[in-house]
Amino acid sequence: MRHFTSVNDVTDIQQLVALARELKKNPLQNSELGKNKTLGLIYFNPSLRTRLSTQKAAHNLGLRVMDMNVGSDSWTLEIRDDVVMDGAASEHIKEAAAVIGQYCDIIGIRSFPSLNDKETDYKEEVIQKFIKYSGVPVISLESATLHPLQSLADMMTIEELKTKKRPKVVLTWAAHPKALPQAVPNSFAEWMNKAEVDFVITHPEGYELDEKFTKGATITHNQDEALAGADFVYAKNWSSYTNYGNIICKDKTWMITEEKMALTNNAKFMHCLPIRRNVIASDAVLDGPNAVVIQEAGNRVWSAQAVLKTILETQF
Repeated sequence: MRHFTSVNDVTDIQQLVALARELKKNPLQNSELGKNKTLGLIYFNPSLRTRLSTQKAAHNLGLRVMDMNVGSDSWTLEIRDDVVMDGAASEHIKEAAAVIGQYCDIIGIRSFPSLNDKETDYKEEVIQKFIKYSGVPVISLESATLHPLQSLADMMTIEELKTKKRPKVVLTWAAHPKALPQAVPNSFAEWMNKAEVDFVITHPEGYELDEKFTKGATITHNQDEALAGADFVYAKNWSSYTNYGNIICKDKTWMITEEKMALTNNAKFMHCLPIRRNVIASDAVLDGPNAVVIQEAGNRVWSAQAVLKTILETQF
């Protein structure tokens, strides 16, 4: 594996999940693997779990870590090509990515969408230009359209907790006061469609995701119908893809409550965090015995460590 930007970079996802679970049992078994190698973590947007879990994973492998917040720790970067740089941006991504590649053996990039220009966002220019100009392996720490480290941790969590060979997994939209990216649901759908699960997506009309990520899933606008018999419920808000970046529904009845969870097969409740309590899910659900959001967040370390280990072993 050279880069890690989506499930399509992974040759065998079950093998990668198994590796993550093995590393969780013995985190320091490869503590010299990254010796004298440097991981650069470049943030265009805020982070809590991704930043800390990836640093922890790197330390477990003996990697040195440098991190930088673009714009506050560095010059503001110009992403567009063929522009006259007489505005706010002081440095072009072509030079910045190439220079960072001189300092780092692996680079992790976190960059959110604008939610204004679908065509530009879905080109993934930041990630793709780091791949093109840095000359080193690049890991997505969340991009405009995908969050593969989160999805790997989600898949690992399901594997740890499932009680049947092929569980029913439901991704449900929930209302939110702000317009959010499609990255987490896109990525979760992409991974679940390659997993041994019965995968259902439920959302109000107008919230259909890009079909290239959801093809193969069952899609319904009836949340109660989707939740019936579910073994895992993953709640997440996203803004409209067709009416790009907009909030077109504020129906608070989509919030996951104890009553909604009672429709399931004693399902585990999942969310990538951060979560707005009593907006996405009720306190009773989040504080209840079936919420696994902390275990899920903890597994972010092992998902990152599995990816870093694989890149270190195959590229160096």
